[in-house]
Amino acid sequence: MTTPNWQQSSYCQAANNCLNLATGPDGTILLRESESPDVIVTTTPDKLKAFILGVKAGEFDHLVKPAP
Repeated sequence: MTTPNWQQSSYCQAANNCLNLATGPDGTILLRESESPDVIVTTTPDKLKAFILGVKAGEFDHLVKPAP
C-alpha cells in the first residue's frame, strides 16, 4: 500500500491542529485529524463535494467562532 499524500489547508494555524485530506488508492477520500493520524475516516468524492459546497454557502458558519 502506498502512503497517502496528505494535504491540509493553508489556513491551519498549527501543524497539529488541522484536518488532513488525501485520495485513497481506490479513489475514496481519506480524512484524519493531524493530532490523531492513525484514525482515518473514508468517504466518497461526491459526499466531500456536497460538504464543501455547503461550507462555501455558509451552512456551517455557526459551528466556528468568528475571527477576532
